[in-house]
Amino acid sequence: MVSSVIDVGPESNLSRYLQEIRKFPLLTPEEELSLSRRWKETGDTQAAHRLVTSHLRLVAKIAMGYRGYGLPMNELISEGNIGMMQAVRRFDPEKGFRLATYAMWWIRAAIQEYILHSWSLVKMGTTAAQKKLFFNLRRLKGQMQAIDDGDLRPEQVNKIARTLGVSEQDVVDMNRRMAAPDHSLNAPMRADQDNEWQDRLVDEQHNQEELYAESEEMSGRKALLASAMESLNDRERRIFNERRLKDDPATLEDLAHEYGISRERVRQIEVRAFEKVQAAMKKEVEARRDAARGG
Repeated sequence: MVSSVIDVGPESNLSRYLQEIRKFPLLTPEEELSLSRRWKETGDTQAAHRLVTSHLRLVAKIAMGYRGYGLPMNELISEGNIGMMQAVRRFDPEKGFRLATYAMWWIRAAIQEYILHSWSLVKMGTTAAQKKLFFNLRRLKGQMQAIDDGDLRPEQVNKIARTLGVSEQDVVDMNRRMAAPDHSLNAPMRADQDNEWQDRLVDEQHNQEELYAESEEMSGRKALLASAMESLNDRERRIFNERRLKDDPATLEDLAHEYGISRERVRQIEVRAFEKVQAAMKKEVEARRDAARGG
């Protein structure tokens, strides 16, 4: 879809990459609409190229927000670029909202999935609550000025658990997991032995069929949610995204101030948007099931 410009390259080339992407002009709403239609209707790859490259600065900005997880920034940006391309493929210009608004979810999702799968040799939790804890623990510790304190104090654990809606034990376990350095599995078990730690590991790796099925299921869920969100109007989509899809959800008060409405009205719109998304997803799943039976 796009040229090799999205290949960030080695970490040493990151500064040059950030300078290069500034050369791509931002698009006006009219230009974006025209290019999006050309891509959707004719498959014009040059149009897709301009849509992606005009948003590379957005990808870099979002990726910078994940610097605290010990992964190379060039890899985070590369994953975000993949999310950007997925957004362009699925973007419907006739829905009336800007590509950047739609793409932010895909960019963050791609980066977060990469972090969760690549951050450590030990598999992190993958439930919604565990993901929320993983991506917000450092921020909350920073607010408490406890980034380098090792184990958290009981009152800190309690506050984080209440803020994120998880158990105190989950907070303790995640904090210790994130604070513990990873060690090479190629290191010898003892100085006087040739045996390495990896020799003691049981191979629990999924086979290729399982990995492919898992990847397809994840892609399907993302596409299903994106499709369902197209049933929302701009305000519903914005509130739903800010309240239900963000790692650090916006408050009712903030959104009420932004739209000049009451907190209760924001809550009502959020609930209505959630119900509409649920209904759209259910309808799509049933349609796919019926199609499969008919085939």
